[in-house]
Amino acid sequence: MPPSPSTRSQAAAPPRRDRGDACPGALRLHQAADGHLARIRLPAGDLTVRQATALADAADLLGDGHLSLTSRGNAELRGLAEDCGARLATLLRDAGLLPSERHERIRNILASPLAGLDRHTPSDVRRWARELDALLCASESATALSGRFLFVLDDGRGDVAALGGDVSLLAESAGDGAGPAGSALLRVGDDPAALRIAGPDAPRAALTAAEAFLTAAAASGSGAWRVRELPDGHGLTARDVAGALRSAGIEAAYVAEPPAPATRTSPPYADSAAPGIVEGPDGDRALSVLAPLGRLTVAQWRLLTAIADADGSGALRLTPWRGIVLPGLPAATAPDRLAELSAAGLITDPASPWHRLGACTGRPGCAKSRTDVRADATAAVATGTTVPAEAPTGSPPSGVPVSPVGVPVSPAGVPVYWSGCERRCGHPHGTWVDVLATAEGYRVALVDPDTAPTAAPAPARTAAPPAP
Repeated sequence: MPPSPSTRSQAAAPPRRDRGDACPGALRLHQAADGHLARIRLPAGDLTVRQATALADAADLLGDGHLSLTSRGNAELRGLAEDCGARLATLLRDAGLLPSERHERIRNILASPLAGLDRHTPSDVRRWARELDALLCASESATALSGRFLFVLDDGRGDVAALGGDVSLLAESAGDGAGPAGSALLRVGDDPAALRIAGPDAPRAALTAAEAFLTAAAASGSGAWRVRELPDGHGLTARDVAGALRSAGIEAAYVAEPPAPATRTSPPYADSAAPGIVEGPDGDRALSVLAPLGRLTVAQWRLLTAIADADGSGALRLTPWRGIVLPGLPAATAPDRLAELSAAGLITDPASPWHRLGACTGRPGCAKSRTDVRADATAAVATGTTVPAEAPTGSPPSGVPVSPVGVPVSPAGVPVYWSGCERRCGHPHGTWVDVLATAEGYRVALVDPDTAPTAAPAPARTAAPPAP
């Protein structure tokens, strides 16, 4: 959901961009301290077995033997040689992962990972994601979007609605009591208002809203990459987009106070695809697993791919919580397969201390990091203790597990994120525990969008691309 007015009022003034964003892609490699980095956009996190195999081959043949998962459900390859770009492009192209090379960095589409897989919601948003991706790749104007511009498609459960979309679609059903079956609410940036549109129009409406942003950004002269960066007087609201939709022949009803999504996750900060077995509506099962700190070996990745091929539907879904969902397993084999993945080092239990624990790349992969945050987070998991009730002001709240040096591991229900510098690349949205490496050691603070943040994340600098 949009941040509270108190949070918006404390935000820094929007930056003025004098150049395009430097986000890496599959074809534009980024020079990191551990070699070159490629970021492969996977709309809605969807992968076929063939495509997943191609990524494993690329990591094996060209990279460091690992795959990284991002908070936008994309995949990264690290440790790439400077001259491997052509070979990588060929691998990805042959697997169907580059439908349009001119659009490959703007295919940032998040969708609810469990849509159509559990007993709660239909799979409409997954279809919308495919249709939106096709529209993006066919749009000449969309090539002007930043590699950071984000589309979010929520199936109505509220799991991805709050993940910072520039254009968000929230599916409605007849049971919501607010709109007709198959309708959607379209939101723009942090505007609390929304537009109700017919479900079949949702993908085209999302693209139209993005094109309206490009028009507003050009008129502002700010070079804004995202809706929230538009300066005062040039912002984009639901009312502005309503006019663009009418011009495109799309009917839209203005909703000043849209209903909140019917969140079905518990506790409040839980992701919908928590590790474990997901029971489907037709007796099928899905397996949901997490990668420790979002990093998998090629062997772990190939095991996931083999299970998806042999027992599943032949597909994998990456989640914005750096996890993987394998749909379509028979109920009889799902427990054994989950145990197999656990034995391979993947997170399969929501009670695991690794659940909701994240970290940026840190050293040695990032030269800007002050320390090896991943090694420190791993040590904290191994030696976790609890903060005493009389912990001094500024320390984590009582009951939060911490390492002996006072750094939290994973408080119940609240994500913890370790950052090697003030950029805090890939940090969570909503409420989270910020573990920041400073020259004096780690500084720990609770970031809450509904109150004044204890340690608000610094805005990303234009010179360095964050890892979302």
